[in-house]
Amino acid sequence: MATAQTTSAPAAEDYRQDALALPSLIDEQYAYAERLPGGAFPDSEALRAEARAVHDQASLLRYAEHALTALADHHAITGASFADSWAVTPSYSDLWVEPQGQAWVITAVRTGSPAHNAGVQPGDRLTAVGGGTTTEAVVAFWREIGLSADGDRAGYAARVLAAGRRDRSRDLTITAANGTVRRLNLPSLYAARRDHPLVESRREDDALVIRINDALGDQATIAAFDAAMATAQDDQPIVIDLTETPSGGNTVVARAIMGWFVDAPAAYQIHTLPAEARQTGIERRWLEQVLPRPGKRHHGPLEVRVGRWTGSMGEGLAIGLHAQGAHVVGQPMAGLLGAIYDLRLPRTGLLIKIPVERLYAVDGTPREQFRPEPN
Repeated sequence: MATAQTTSAPAAEDYRQDALALPSLIDEQYAYAERLPGGAFPDSEALRAEARAVHDQASLLRYAEHALTALADHHAITGASFADSWAVTPSYSDLWVEPQGQAWVITAVRTGSPAHNAGVQPGDRLTAVGGGTTTEAVVAFWREIGLSADGDRAGYAARVLAAGRRDRSRDLTITAANGTVRRLNLPSLYAARRDHPLVESRREDDALVIRINDALGDQATIAAFDAAMATAQDDQPIVIDLTETPSGGNTVVARAIMGWFVDAPAAYQIHTLPAEARQTGIERRWLEQVLPRPGKRHHGPLEVRVGRWTGSMGEGLAIGLHAQGAHVVGQPMAGLLGAIYDLRLPRTGLLIKIPVERLYAVDGTPREQFRPEPN
């Protein structure tokens, strides 16, 4: 007689062993090891002590958040989170902050966001977070996990601190170019409602502008984009606005959009898999194509607008359309690294998401290094 199989809940030791195994998993799978000191997971005594103390789901998740933070990579996140976890950047951020000398300069502000509505402008400086200076906050951010605020870590931390915790408002001091200092209390973007349609279109001079509202992961975007394109006149200039696509999406939606602008199979992106090369000594590289869609073809000029809140698949769509002859204009994009894979820790199944593939434009330019034409 068959008997039902039961799966026991993970024990404390399972959680601890998964924590101890996480750095090795990152070393095996992370596609951008050369960014890390010595080409390996940037461990510290604080992180090692935290891993040894893991004993349940909550302590494992908190450790995993800290371990992925150590990568200073906005594209590396956990599949679960706490109410007070840091906001995912750039999806839930509205300020792009970069260190310039001793200053923390705001180089971009998200249109329609709390920061934008409060009058924060590019060129302003983020001079304090809470009651301390931004520099102090950045150093404390990294000190918590036993690391220093060197290199890419500085800007990464400043952007995360500016985005804040998910469950509370942000206390930010902004100094304008004219020296005016304002201490602002800005709500978390997790508290903001997003009621925009998936796709919006409008006429701008003689062009049809189609704006995608952070919906590149929604299959319904395909039909909405097709409906907008159906209103275009023959050879009418088309503008695709990707400035509000920070959360990325999937290649099905992106290829459906690109399919309007090709007559034959065409390359749009190059992939590599560094983990396979590390494991076998044999490099793997492949070229992804977009195919024409029957009955859907537009021959007019094409422009793509991008900015700091063009992220992940938004960036892939931009470089893909550029390969088909589109003019890509605007600010630098989010520069999110590669394509993320869902990886589960073996004993507990905790999900982490890290870049495993490297992505390139068809001319070999790393996607994160692609620069649009200034507008």
